[in-house]
Amino acid sequence: MEIQTLKEDKDLIELKIIGEGHTLCNVLRSELSEMEDISFVSYNLKHPLVSSPVLVLKAKKGKPRKLLLDCIQSLKDKTKQLKALLPKLS
Repeated sequence: MEIQTLKEDKDLIELKIIGEGHTLCNVLRSELSEMEDISFVSYNLKHPLVSSPVLVLKAKKGKPRKLLLDCIQSLKDKTKQLKALLPKLS
């Protein structure tokens, strides 16, 4: 995976996520949309076989890059919790 910053302002960031598709972008979009400081989040994937998704994030307050990093940390924490629960299911 490679990430290219296409645009970055004080309240907006637009990232191209090379080598990924709907799976990662849907998880990021879903988690980001739950955050209070986010006013808008979306992604566009023109064609899953020949293009890369572009994630757009607009912040109500705070820096969009920091909010994205907070989101990623939250997802990592949730993944650890899920991994700890898996052995209990068997």
